[in-house]
Amino acid sequence: MRRAERADAERASARGAAWLIALSVIGSAAASFVRAEPALRQAVRPEVPVSPVAALGRRLFFDTSLSASGTLACASCHSPEHAFGPPDGRAVRMGGADLQREGMRAVPSLRYVLNRTPVWTEDVTASEAERAREQEMPVGGLGWDGRFDSLREQAAFPLLADNEMANAGPADVAAKIQAAPYAAEFQRVFGAGVFDDPIEVFARARFALEKFLLDDPDLHPYSSRYDDYLKGKLELTDQERRGLALFDDPDRGNCSACHLAERGADGSHPLFTDFEMGALGVPRNPELRANADPDFFDLGICGPLRQDQAAKAEYCGLFKTPTLRNVATRRVFFHNGRFHTLRDALRFYVRRDTDPQLWYPLRTAGVEKFDDLPASLRDNVDRRNEPLTRAEGEPPAWTDEEIDDVIAFLETLTDADVVNAAAR
Repeated sequence: MRRAERADAERASARGAAWLIALSVIGSAAASFVRAEPALRQAVRPEVPVSPVAALGRRLFFDTSLSASGTLACASCHSPEHAFGPPDGRAVRMGGADLQREGMRAVPSLRYVLNRTPVWTEDVTASEAERAREQEMPVGGLGWDGRFDSLREQAAFPLLADNEMANAGPADVAAKIQAAPYAAEFQRVFGAGVFDDPIEVFARARFALEKFLLDDPDLHPYSSRYDDYLKGKLELTDQERRGLALFDDPDRGNCSACHLAERGADGSHPLFTDFEMGALGVPRNPELRANADPDFFDLGICGPLRQDQAAKAEYCGLFKTPTLRNVATRRVFFHNGRFHTLRDALRFYVRRDTDPQLWYPLRTAGVEKFDDLPASLRDNVDRRNEPLTRAEGEPPAWTDEEIDDVIAFLETLTDADVVNAAAR
């Protein structure tokens, strides 16, 4: 399947998956509530009408009391002011009961992608020859490694992970919800007897978080200058147009091969991701405590957080392509947070192979490329597509001036309400 055709299919799959997620329920009582939901609509804020379930999910999302520390909420890491991504330049976030446990991966933005992410799908091409030609990889699923197929499933992880909100179990979360200021609202939405069963409370809470993340307009405002450009409301500047051309050029940046920049077949605005998995060979990040152990490696799809694909060595080192919307406001890039400016992230992308000494350690035998993977797995790194095909000493795909142009274009993807983290 050609990339464009696959992208359209994935968009259709994502829309279908989103509807299934939004309409599926936990237990028969929840099913009854969802069927009654249209008659119960109210507003979280006067200008943003959402369902009672989603309104409750918003309260859960901002509630620091749901963490063992009493100071960490979902919104602490996924800041609404910063496109539901990290509020500063820390490579990873700190969590746990004492906020001294380090996360493993950089915090991704939740904006836009959640209600259009397809479920995890492996290569479905007809033959090995076709796969080699099209270079298809696994696609979809939530999280950097795609291990969750629904937001409800994913929500359990931060609530219980010992380096995040660090609750001992579902009963711990249920007790905190029962003691929260919105406990009566929780009962109104899910039934007077809901607190009789902690497992039911935990399930309903995750359902509410899912509804908030799927339904709240704050998660998909489409308010960037690029969206206005697609609507014909404004023209890009000369520099922005040059940056877009470099972004699209298959012989130069080739960014849009993975960060799709065109409208969908249904006219939907692009998310700047194809949801596909890939390995860029990002350098090892010495900021991460785990990396003090030379034998530790974050292998993405095949572990350590994901276990069901651990036996597939060809998947090791692969991570999901993130959206580039609001990327110009971030201060942490790639799955391990190795870079802290957009300029450095782009320089790495176009000079990874032409100037490897800038990014990788020098050993006795020379520069050790792709040092965040074991030597036996480094063939998984993408070296077949521009600009990742060039040899050491060759000119990079972009000059520094052209990087300026690309940054100017990427700045058009910033939503109107997003605060530039670099300004803080």
